[in-house]
Amino acid sequence: MVSIVKRGSTYRAQISLYKHGEHKKLTKSFTSKKEAQRWALENELEKGNGKQLAERNTTFADFFENWMYVIKKNDVKETTFQNYIRTSKIVRNLFQDIQLKDLNDIVIQRKIDEYAKTHSKKTTHEVLLKIKTALRDAYFRGYLTNDFAGLVKTRGKELPKRNKALSIMDFKKLRTYVLEHSDREFNLLVLVALETGMRRGELLGIRKEDLFEYGIKVRRSISPTSTDTSLKTKNSKRDVSINKEVYDLLNQLVAKDNGYLFDPDGFQQSAKLSKLLKKLDIDRTTFHGLRDTHASFLFSQEIDIAYVSQRLGHINIQTTQNYYLQLMPEKKHQQDADALNLLNSLSS
Repeated sequence: MVSIVKRGSTYRAQISLYKHGEHKKLTKSFTSKKEAQRWALENELEKGNGKQLAERNTTFADFFENWMYVIKKNDVKETTFQNYIRTSKIVRNLFQDIQLKDLNDIVIQRKIDEYAKTHSKKTTHEVLLKIKTALRDAYFRGYLTNDFAGLVKTRGKELPKRNKALSIMDFKKLRTYVLEHSDREFNLLVLVALETGMRRGELLGIRKEDLFEYGIKVRRSISPTSTDTSLKTKNSKRDVSINKEVYDLLNQLVAKDNGYLFDPDGFQQSAKLSKLLKKLDIDRTTFHGLRDTHASFLFSQEIDIAYVSQRLGHINIQTTQNYYLQLMPEKKHQQDADALNLLNSLSS
């Protein structure tokens, strides 16, 4: 049994224990109710049976926030945890005072559909995944009577992909321009993105000691929301080869006071890229789209998919196939022609 009582300016949390045949109580005071709830959750989990936690009249919003801090915080990268914090605010706004005992798949589906009215299907899916994880945890701990998370579906608008790969023609046009104007630091950043397929945070994390002849050691990633510089996955740690021309240009850069070659510049790279692409009359994409362009170009040139996957730092080849290897328009047209020629040959 959990009890949280406000006493003056503090909150006293109390949980019941059953040890050696005796009922005992564990009590501690905190300056905020949230701290008291998290302490109670942590200690209830340690009791081993997990059935008494916070009872079923706890609101889902409170459960999600407590679960996030106690269970997820130490299991995920800091930047990923920031996503959980943002989701927690969404959960609180959507579910408000709805309690665990009142949850079922219809309630969750209605709330998700409400959110989907103003958000893309991709964004809605990412929020729902975190909600489902929390629901399953609540079920396994005995706070929900049914495991209904799998019944809830993602809906929402299918928005045009922002991270789309450039055509081969636009890829060459952009590469030529930034190479010829590489005296500007931002242009050199774009060039390295096109040459390596590195993520934006990985590009901003390059230090002088990461350069080798001829390549870049990917060892850290810079984030606008966290001081954590660890890479996205263990496979993200890799060495990416570059040509001599790009290597020489990088070597000419003087490291900033913090040791990095590129200035984060308020993480406005996508806005700057948009202006550059507009100037060159190239279809808009994002910095992640440059990564997609790099992968798609290699794929269009018959580069082995295992190499492309390793170069991008993917956890497995399936990730590369699912998300990055889109056919560039010119390659698709050629493939269409080849396919028709094969079919036509059957009747000759």
